[in-house]
Amino acid sequence: MTETRAGAAKAGDAERPALPATSWAVLGLLSFGEELSGYDLKKWSDGSLRFFYWSPSFSQIYGELKRLENVGYVSSRMVAQETGNRDKRVYVITDEGMAAVRHWAREAPVEPPVLKHGVMLRLWLGHLLEADRMRDVLGRHREYAEAMRQRAEVDVESARAEEAWAYPSLVLKWSERFYTAERDLADAMLADLDEMDGGQRQGLPDGSGPDGP
Repeated sequence: MTETRAGAAKAGDAERPALPATSWAVLGLLSFGEELSGYDLKKWSDGSLRFFYWSPSFSQIYGELKRLENVGYVSSRMVAQETGNRDKRVYVITDEGMAAVRHWAREAPVEPPVLKHGVMLRLWLGHLLEADRMRDVLGRHREYAEAMRQRAEVDVESARAEEAWAYPSLVLKWSERFYTAERDLADAMLADLDEMDGGQRQGLPDGSGPDGP
C-alpha cells in the first residue's frame, strides 16, 4: 500500500482525503494544541521529528499547511508581531483535523521502515576501498551517531518538562537508544575489520606482508 493510499479512510459517509505521511506529521505537530507559524513548526520538527522520521524543509511545511487548510484540517490567521516586523500567519488544528489525525494514528497500517543506510552500502563495496578509507567512513559515522545520541538525550530531558510531550519524550528515548546502537554497531564493524585484516595477514606465507618480507 502506498503512502498516499494509506492516508485514505472513511469517516461516516464522507471519505477522508488521501494525504502523504508528511501531511500527518505536520498535522500531528499541531495536534498538541498550540497555534504555530511555519517557522515554529520547522523548529518543532527539527527538535523531534528529525530523530526518527525526517525534518521537512520550510517549503515542504508551507506546502503541507496549504494542503491541510484546503481540506479543512487546519485554519489560519494573521497576527501582528511585537517586534514591529511584518505580520505572520499562524495555524491551528480544527476539530475535523484532530479527528482525522487521531483516526490515522489509530488505523494506519503498520508498515516496516525502509532502511537506506549509505554507510552499509559503502561497507558492502569495501573490496573497492582501501582499508584506511573504510575505517574513516565508519569512524565518521560513529561520530555522527554519538552526536545524535547526545542531542536526543538532551531533548528527552527537555520534553519531560512538558506534560503534553509525554509520548514524544518516549519516542526521543527510542531515538537515543537507536543512535546508541548505531554507535556501538560502528565500533563492532571497526573491530570486525581489524579481525578480518589480522586474519588476512596471518594467511600470508611466513607472516610476510603483501610486498614480501
